[in-house]
Amino acid sequence: MKRILSFFLLFVLTLGLLAGCSSDSLDSEQGAENTDDNTEQTEADESAFPLTVTDALDNEMTLDEKPERIVSLIPSNTEIAFALGLGDEIVGVSDHDNYPKEVKEKKKVGGMELNVEVILSLEPDLVLAHASGAHNSKAALKQLRDAGINVFVVSDAQNIEQTYDSIKQIGHITGTEKKANDITSNMKEEFAALSEKTAEISDDKRQSVFFEVAPAPEIFTAGQNTFFDSLLEVVHAENASKEMDGWVKIDPESIVELNPDVIITTYGDYEDNPEKQVMSRDGWGDVNAVANEQVFDVNSDLVSRPGPRLVEGAKEIAKVVYPELFKE
Repeated sequence: MKRILSFFLLFVLTLGLLAGCSSDSLDSEQGAENTDDNTEQTEADESAFPLTVTDALDNEMTLDEKPERIVSLIPSNTEIAFALGLGDEIVGVSDHDNYPKEVKEKKKVGGMELNVEVILSLEPDLVLAHASGAHNSKAALKQLRDAGINVFVVSDAQNIEQTYDSIKQIGHITGTEKKANDITSNMKEEFAALSEKTAEISDDKRQSVFFEVAPAPEIFTAGQNTFFDSLLEVVHAENASKEMDGWVKIDPESIVELNPDVIITTYGDYEDNPEKQVMSRDGWGDVNAVANEQVFDVNSDLVSRPGPRLVEGAKEIAKVVYPELFKE
């Protein structure tokens, strides 16, 4: 019996050693394959340069080499750059950047007003500007260009499809096109899966949603041609402000007339208890969203920044509009 037991233990030990050797061999082979893939990708990235491109404002520039020091002037550009694996190359970000957490370690270069001296001191070989704010920074951007720094103005995306374009733009000029294509493909798959899930809601149960993107007394909402509208399409909900265009100021009486089923606020980061503020408004007691306590706050960054996290924003919207689909 002892001999049988000894043989069994030896057999188990031998299997473990063989498995370990096999695993080590497989890991070694996979490691070699990954290294080869990374090397091929790096070589492909490098071969794209020198690269001549035209930005959103028709400015042409030529990048002689893949950028190694990048300054981003808007949070959406920064989020895209980090998603592309360019965290180490980012040396400066705007005062408004807050994601990912690594941006806290980066040099701040200003907000609406750029600190040109700080940007120059960082010696970037690429500055990622944005069409939404370029008109306010004309003089500063000209100073940077006059100093020989490449400045690329990224398009001002207003919907999901244009967001894909922005990601690919940044991927193209930073030599990370493959990663950019991977990101957009993954976003499309996740949006499609979410759309398929929410399509289960019958037409008579689909909700109208009012987005309140600025609190009283200056209430603003999101109409057509905004991310909010695009995300509502994905989750098969109706935009209560669909007859309006862009970001619109709206009076309380008009909101009561729209009578939305759900109200979503996006300013909880700087206003205390926005849900309670909406629920306690005079004359709003008969609004469906208030009467049924369907008032929620979502993170503004998730639903308004044109980048990879829009998928998370769409999921957050779907969960508050159709919670029954997401019960575990």
